[in-house]
Amino acid sequence: MWRLACLCATSDGVPRRSLTVALLVGTVLNLINQGDAILAMVPVSWLKVALTYCVPYAVCTYGAVSSRLVLLAPGPRTASGGTGGVGRT
Repeated sequence: MWRLACLCATSDGVPRRSLTVALLVGTVLNLINQGDAILAMVPVSWLKVALTYCVPYAVCTYGAVSSRLVLLAPGPRTASGGTGGVGRT
């Protein structure tokens, strides 16, 4: 299962899409969270800046991978492509 998840995370444009989302969302979040520090030219926590970009990347990648794993899993499908309301844990 992990091997398939890693394959999904690195294929078909997922990294590029996740990076685009991370750059857009991360920039907005950094401006919200540290905008005053950036504009006032005071020291900025670079760890927080990096993590603010990593979180949307991880969330976007997780969403793409979980969607693809559902589509690849055997079992009944509904018209929307889901598993008929059966949740996976």
